[in-house]
Amino acid sequence: MQDATLTWRKSTRSGAAGHCVEVANVPATVLVRDSKDVDGPVLAFAETDWSGFIAGVQAGEFDRLGH
Repeated sequence: MQDATLTWRKSTRSGAAGHCVEVANVPATVLVRDSKDVDGPVLAFAETDWSGFIAGVQAGEFDRLGH
């Protein structure tokens, strides 16, 4: 879904190296793409699934052990 009307955003913590993803919101859906490949594939997640993922990130659920 490449739509010129979408507002893509990335974390303010993203570095200049471009190793990040961008997200855009559409009704009931969060879209995710690679910031280095803006014409590449876009993943779509239901808002409830995305919220669960973000909660897991904030809780450290995906932290790598030993790092």
